[in-house]
Amino acid sequence: MSNQLWEFEGISHIFTWDFNHLVITMADVEKILKCWDPIDADPNAFGGEILSRLFKEHPETLKSFPKFVNIPPADLAGNPAVLQHGGVVMRKLSEILKAKGNHGPILNPLAASHAKTHKVPLNNFRLITEIIAKVLGERGILDAAGQNSLRNVMTSIIAEMEVTYKEVGFQG
Repeated sequence: MSNQLWEFEGISHIFTWDFNHLVITMADVEKILKCWDPIDADPNAFGGEILSRLFKEHPETLKSFPKFVNIPPADLAGNPAVLQHGGVVMRKLSEILKAKGNHGPILNPLAASHAKTHKVPLNNFRLITEIIAKVLGERGILDAAGQNSLRNVMTSIIAEMEVTYKEVGFQG
C-alpha cells in the first residue's frame, strides 16, 4: 500500500492515517504542547538531564554517541557537550511537535541521517521516549495523561522513522 497521508476530521480530533497505522492525534499533540513552554525555555537543561538519564539507565545507548564514550559516567550529567546535544534533541522534538502532524520535512532527513550516518537503533528512540516521559512526569510538566500522549505521539513518530530506516536499508 501507498504511504500517502490522509486527513480525517472527527468530532473532536484530527487523525492522520498512512494505511499502516494511525499516526498522530492532534489531541495528543495539543496535550503535550500546552505544557511544553518550560522545555522551550531551557532545552539544554532538560535535554542534558534526559540524555544523562538515558545513559545511566541504558548504558548500551552510549554506543550511538561516540563523542561521549570517554566521559566518565559520573561526569555525564553536567558535561557541556551532553547538555548541548540534549538541547539539540529537545529543540528538534519541539519542532516536530509544533508541526502538528506536518513533520515529514523535519522527520525524514532526521531519520535518514540517524539510519545512514549515525546508525542509531530504533530501540534507542523507544528508550529515550520513556526517559522523556519519566523526567517530565517527575518535574511535574506532564501528568499521567500527558505522558501517555507523549508515548502515543513518539510511537507514531518512531513508526514513521522505521519506514525511512527500511528505505535506506538500515535494520535499526
